[in-house]
Amino acid sequence: MSTFVVPPLDAEPWPSLGGAVCQWIEDNLVHGPGDLRGERAKLDSEKRALLWRMYEVYPQGHLQAGRRRFRRVGISLRKGSAKSEFSAWIACAELHPDAPVRCVDWDGHGNPMGGGVTDPYIPLVAYTEEQSEELAYGALRVILELSPIAKDFDIGLARVMRRGGDGKAVPLATAPDARDGARTTFSVLDESHRFTLPRLREAHRVMLANLPKRKVADGWMLEITTAPAPGENSVAEATMDYAKKVAVGQVADSRIFFFHRQASDKHALYDESGNVDKAALRAAVLEASGPVAEWSDIDGIVEQWDDPTADRAYLERVWLNRLVRSADRAFDAGKWKELTRADYVVPDGAFITLGFDGARYHDSTAIVGTEIETGYQWLVGLWERPHDAEQWEVPQHEVEAAIADAFARYEVWRLYADPPYWETQVAEWAGEFGEERVMNWRTNRTTPMAYAIRSYANAIMAGEVSHSGDRRFASHIGNACRRVLTLADETGQRLWTMYKERPDSPHKIDAAMAGCLSWEARRDALTAGVNLNTRSVYDERGILSI
Repeated sequence: MSTFVVPPLDAEPWPSLGGAVCQWIEDNLVHGPGDLRGERAKLDSEKRALLWRMYEVYPQGHLQAGRRRFRRVGISLRKGSAKSEFSAWIACAELHPDAPVRCVDWDGHGNPMGGGVTDPYIPLVAYTEEQSEELAYGALRVILELSPIAKDFDIGLARVMRRGGDGKAVPLATAPDARDGARTTFSVLDESHRFTLPRLREAHRVMLANLPKRKVADGWMLEITTAPAPGENSVAEATMDYAKKVAVGQVADSRIFFFHRQASDKHALYDESGNVDKAALRAAVLEASGPVAEWSDIDGIVEQWDDPTADRAYLERVWLNRLVRSADRAFDAGKWKELTRADYVVPDGAFITLGFDGARYHDSTAIVGTEIETGYQWLVGLWERPHDAEQWEVPQHEVEAAIADAFARYEVWRLYADPPYWETQVAEWAGEFGEERVMNWRTNRTTPMAYAIRSYANAIMAGEVSHSGDRRFASHIGNACRRVLTLADETGQRLWTMYKERPDSPHKIDAAMAGCLSWEARRDALTAGVNLNTRSVYDERGILSI
């Protein structure tokens, strides 16, 4: 089994309430929606082990004796592992007045003794309001309705409350407000790989910030997910990256527990001809499944690879829990992340190129710079429509100021600008900085655009590009989808272009397009033999004179 665990198991086990919590779940709860609905809850060996780690406490004699060891827990398991039900069982325990979820005393052997939380507030957060009922909160409601302890709760569609009114669980699809958020004792982010939008990432930040507000309640957060798609800038991806930094000592954080299980790389799924190796695939699915393989349709999962229209990368991500990008993505966002040079600063006066792309009212506008000598890219400016804005327009004066500052600060060889919605401004920039330096580069020209995108994608894969590590830029790179064209190059290879997943999608790609235009300008500069050691001189019309 291939796992990534932070922190790893200690030689000396920590005291834990986990065993008592497991017993309480199996004594008092049932299975939720699905084939086992209403049957007595039964934990598999892996979920038992996870609960033990989740409920570790500081030992007697420690300054924080009895308090929770972990404030933040991330669990990454393959699709179909009953993660929502698992988190709902935990939420039931955290909500019940008598469940042993907090250390209240110690027995004569130094083992913690558990009790309930006073006035718990438990938000269960889904990525959309429509999904709230389908994920952890929906499971919580069904489980409690069918469990022996149903009489202890007032169960509704919008909240589950203790009969005495001193505690409740609620479904949410946005950040808790200032009043409710301050009361959080336990929270769940369900399917955090889908938390890609700014409002959902903000929900995560707010919920983390709320946890220390009730010291006695000793609040904590559980994030459950399937392997995130690299480059989508999801909460799950950010949490995994954070855990990796903790693992290698880049970040000192003793309050996070992270567990990820996937099929190991020893399973080669395809032969040299690209055909599926069914035996290897089945072994990989079994390894990624762990104990849930006992009640999973393993053969049904494997058969999905037989569909010639299937996105095999997607299947690999959700069923093998591997971090792979979908085949419909234009760029390799995982490789993009590897090319980060966070500490590099382009020196003033450097030869650069610029790319400009964007809308005015409903989308976003981006300016990307590329240093010609190094291939380093950075966001000169990015303006995105807020998710809750009914009326919004890109601030034109800020865009113009960013362009002017770039021309003043650097030696801009050329700006390639896609002019729609900005025709007047692009014309004014050409008049101010020179027609030889500001050029219309229309992205609706299919063939030139396809070649430019392919060159940019190849440069990323070859490691020729580096960048600042800006998460917004990375998000746009990861959001860009691939559309294969009927056009082919001189070798017969099909060309492709990039597009947004749907016209009204909140997942923007303008920075990716601007990055591509800026890179194309750099390629043209290199083809023109730009002398990086000679400072350029432009006449009054902006024409390069030496």
